[in-house]
Amino acid sequence: MDLQTVTFVCLWLYAVGGGDKNKDNGILFVMQDVIKFLIEVVEVAKTDNEHLNHIYREISEAMGIDTAMEMYRLFRGQQITFPVRFFNPQCIKRKIAEEYDGKNIGFLAQKYDYSEKTIRRIIKDSVKHST
Repeated sequence: MDLQTVTFVCLWLYAVGGGDKNKDNGILFVMQDVIKFLIEVVEVAKTDNEHLNHIYREISEAMGIDTAMEMYRLFRGQQITFPVRFFNPQCIKRKIAEEYDGKNIGFLAQKYDYSEKTIRRIIKDSVKHST
């Protein structure tokens, strides 16, 4: 998170909190302290990732500290499981059925990283559904 984002969030919080620029501006001084603290935290995280929790350290090393911080902001406290397959299985099944020429099961299995048995089942199911 960069300084501009932090400043925007703090000012937004001030605005939705009913802040009035003509009244006591003590909250702005608190916001400045919060901004300074967040900048220090970001700098520490950027220079020494040993302070980071294990998963955020891995993300930081692989994709950068900004990505790790954004993932923390979006998903903290949640358990996330990523699918083994990157692409939508229904789309892949449709592609396999389209590309099947009667003798390329081995090729399709390699191309889409499925077993030949699974390719046969997908083709059988697609024939069943198309009739």
